[in-house]
Amino acid sequence: MIHVENAAKSFTLFNQGAAVIPVMRGAQLNVARGECVALVGQSGAGKSTLMRMLYGNYLASAGKIEIGGLDVVQAAPREILDLRRKTLGYVSQFLRVVPRVPTCEVVAEPLLLNGVDRGAAIHKAEELLAKLHIPEHLWALSPTTFSGGEQQRVNIARGFAYDFPALLLDEPTASLDQKNRDVVLDMIMAAKARGAAIIGIFHDEVARVRVCDREVDVTHFAVRQ
Repeated sequence: MIHVENAAKSFTLFNQGAAVIPVMRGAQLNVARGECVALVGQSGAGKSTLMRMLYGNYLASAGKIEIGGLDVVQAAPREILDLRRKTLGYVSQFLRVVPRVPTCEVVAEPLLLNGVDRGAAIHKAEELLAKLHIPEHLWALSPTTFSGGEQQRVNIARGFAYDFPALLLDEPTASLDQKNRDVVLDMIMAAKARGAAIIGIFHDEVARVRVCDREVDVTHFAVRQ
């Protein structure tokens, strides 16, 4: 489902004479349906860089990144947007939403974008918010006013609202208490059971051991300066 072959990344520093700084080369990764793979490595090794390359936020300098048959490296912007709508979900550490949009609408958006009936989409959003212990009186408010832990749970609900065939998870349990962490880990296991291919960054070792099938150390792909 997810195939990375000889992917590389460099950054051009235009404020320093257009100097090119290579940070990653030769990245290799394969994730099958129903598998969860953890990206591990020391801080600065490139875990987040690789995740951004997979999602198309960073354009790889070389190599191939195929997700559901689409090579993200060669894809047009409209193809990347379509991939994110139908195939590739992403749970980041930070909530980024349009101000004043109600929380229930934020969570339902992936379903609505994929043609799900509005009533059914809102109902699914409410179920997820309840499961993640977001108080009902907050559902009609913008999540921009929420605490960090509440915002993360909204992010998780939004990422799991639609059954994406592939998921990227960036520290999904980082700000959660034990009760909510267990809920999220159960959601990840359920996504695996339905066949989702998952790549995650889990600094929480207990969570990593529970849900991940194997680890890939990105340190092997880092360019030493």
